[in-house]
Amino acid sequence: MRNSLVGLWWSRQLIWKLAKNDLKNRFAGSYLGRVWAFAQPVVTVLLYWFVFGHIMMADKKELLTAGVEAPYVLWLTAGLVPWFYFSEAVSNGTTSLLEYSYLVKKVVFQIRIIPVVKLIAASFTHMFFVVFMLLLYFVYGYKPDIYLLQLMYFSFCLFMFVLALSYTTCAIAVFFRDLMQIVNIFLQVGMWATPILWNIAMLDGEPVLQGIIKCNPVFYIVNGYRNAMFADTWFWQDGYMTVYFWGVTAVLFGVGTLIFRRLKVHFADVL
Repeated sequence: MRNSLVGLWWSRQLIWKLAKNDLKNRFAGSYLGRVWAFAQPVVTVLLYWFVFGHIMMADKKELLTAGVEAPYVLWLTAGLVPWFYFSEAVSNGTTSLLEYSYLVKKVVFQIRIIPVVKLIAASFTHMFFVVFMLLLYFVYGYKPDIYLLQLMYFSFCLFMFVLALSYTTCAIAVFFRDLMQIVNIFLQVGMWATPILWNIAMLDGEPVLQGIIKCNPVFYIVNGYRNAMFADTWFWQDGYMTVYFWGVTAVLFGVGTLIFRRLKVHFADVL
């Protein structure tokens, strides 16, 4: 695991260049170009806000936030921003080797950097939405707070967790193309199973179910984004969840790099 991280660091200039080209090429030929990378998530936020905040739960918004004193649209955005990145990065990371098959076939190319390229390309869009979220935060009258610095920490958590997943999924997807469809189903289920549109405190009366949902590492990140904005707490104050998250991420990273290393000798033959 350590050698993999060191190798990625030494390849950082190449990774950065490929990531910028990936973002540029994704919307090549379209009139609005990169605008499409931001349009769909913004429309999604507005749609969920309108449906849950003004139609289905218009008279019971306190049930959605469960005691959090924040406008629902702002609270919702704080949960959707990390989820948008997670969803896009996992999808792109899974298909990264298939998309860059011409590089995989080059003997001298370090193919372990390909999933990282896709994740960094997705990070550009994520940074835009973090800025958008903070602007919305200030528009609603909140003031800059030192706890907001934790957004950088939780963004790093998100990147490392997705990278750990992507090393496994991209390697398996080369041999099992149906994996992408399975990943899409899990992302659809995860959208509702993770407390994004609702607060985990709504399950205080069902501790077993609440504990199961908290086992999802993405919950740690989504909850962290919201705590950084609305709760005067630091991430280390929830030591158990922090240790649990990094433990799961480390295991996934170790397993993922092992699977990637074992299968990569066969990538060129299959692709």
